[in-house]
Amino acid sequence: MMQAFTRNYEDNSTDAGFQFTFYCDHCRDGFKSSFIESSTYKKGRSIRGIGEGGGMLGRLAGGALGNMSWESERAGDIISQNFQGQSPAWQKEHQEAFEAAQNEARQHFHRCNSCSSYVCDSCYNEDEGLCVGCAPRQEVYVAKARADAMKRNIDNAGQDATVWQGAIESKTTVCPVCGKPAGSGKFCNNCGASMELKVCPQCGAKNAQTVRFCNNCGANLAEAAAPPSGKCPACGSDNPPGTKFCGNCGGKLG
Repeated sequence: MMQAFTRNYEDNSTDAGFQFTFYCDHCRDGFKSSFIESSTYKKGRSIRGIGEGGGMLGRLAGGALGNMSWESERAGDIISQNFQGQSPAWQKEHQEAFEAAQNEARQHFHRCNSCSSYVCDSCYNEDEGLCVGCAPRQEVYVAKARADAMKRNIDNAGQDATVWQGAIESKTTVCPVCGKPAGSGKFCNNCGASMELKVCPQCGAKNAQTVRFCNNCGANLAEAAAPPSGKCPACGSDNPPGTKFCGNCGGKLG
């Protein structure tokens, strides 16, 4: 029965040769052992009962990646099932290749004295003799804590920051004359109507073009906005609406 120094590995062997990948229990980075050619395959000996599909025997063995609860005994049973029917010579080669692959892989892994995980060099705190999950490196943990604090400070400051100032109703966006989007200018982009806010003659508050009554005091803006009739009170002559002085006698209108 084949038992690995870590349960987190994959058997990549085929009928042509043997190769194994061992994974870090912490970051899941893997180390693949050197390929060892099968001498029985090279000599052309028959390989019996390799199961449906023939050829490729590279199935996950010794525990699925990510399922770290499988025990090594269960892993050995699966390996033996995957390679049932192989010749005794091939099985012996497989076992020897597996042992050689473990010896090669052990140089790249460390066993944590706390949680017993096997981790790569990057995930091992050599000063403490533990994996970084049990004993994070001080400089890394401090840097992470500072980064987390910086993000919290930015988020808190962003909630109170004033990033825009201005009047909510600074412009009428829909033209009251043509009913189309008016743009951001003083006049409608479509028909040229004025987009200036109405000024209430009672309180001086500014109102949108479409409202009929002042939002502040309730005054009737339609009446207040009606232009003078243009009829001269002195001579009775008619003048264009909005004219300030009579074109006939010069009298003041309105």
